[in-house]
Amino acid sequence: MASLKTRLEHCFTRDALRSYLAEFLSTFFFVFAAVGSSMSSKKLMGNAASEPTGLVGNAIATAFSLAVAVYISASVSGGHVNPAVTFGMAIGGHVSISVAIFYWISQILGSVMACLLMKVTTVGQHVPMHGIIPDEMTGFGASILEGVMTFALVYTVYAAADPRRGSMAATGPLAIGFIAGANVMASGPFTGGSMNPAYSFGAALIGGSFRNQAVYWIGPLVGAAMAALLYDNVVFPQGSDSVGSIGDGNGA
Repeated sequence: MASLKTRLEHCFTRDALRSYLAEFLSTFFFVFAAVGSSMSSKKLMGNAASEPTGLVGNAIATAFSLAVAVYISASVSGGHVNPAVTFGMAIGGHVSISVAIFYWISQILGSVMACLLMKVTTVGQHVPMHGIIPDEMTGFGASILEGVMTFALVYTVYAAADPRRGSMAATGPLAIGFIAGANVMASGPFTGGSMNPAYSFGAALIGGSFRNQAVYWIGPLVGAAMAALLYDNVVFPQGSDSVGSIGDGNGA
């Protein structure tokens, strides 16, 4: 019981509350830009989902908004902006399970509020959702695609946030944003390129349909866990204190 009390007290310190607020705000900013980009494309081009320019616009909006969201919250909460990233960090032991739960709540609330604001301010325009996958794809295939993309995203987060590489500064968030944008380009017509369960949940809740919602939770969470385990235990285990020592002097 004492242990449980200690854990709960740890979740409600001033620093913990600040980190929850940071996650709420950064997720809100990211989802607002990502959803707004999709809604703007549809408004301008009609069926934007079938237009290459719409896909490029969404990818750019995702990359830039995620980079900014990570940058502004990195020093406070770690800049997760994504339940899958938080799950990966929890798997790697970088954040406690109890704190991770509150991160999830903050991220989901931020996503829901962003989607709700877009719904209200655009006078009821349809909020785009990720649940519509092509008829030729199965839910299992879509989950694998989302899992692979989230694996790449979380692996990049681990590499960018690794203190052995030095301070994250501005290049870390940019790398995270770039991989997210590239993944949207690769998967937009198939799964929507979510990689973020909070993003998908908020859009589904406000959009009014939870179709294929499991795809956007199972795939990303499994991919995040695999990235965390691979980075921390195989590629760059905690005992290693040198970055790139094998290839020093042999690169381009």
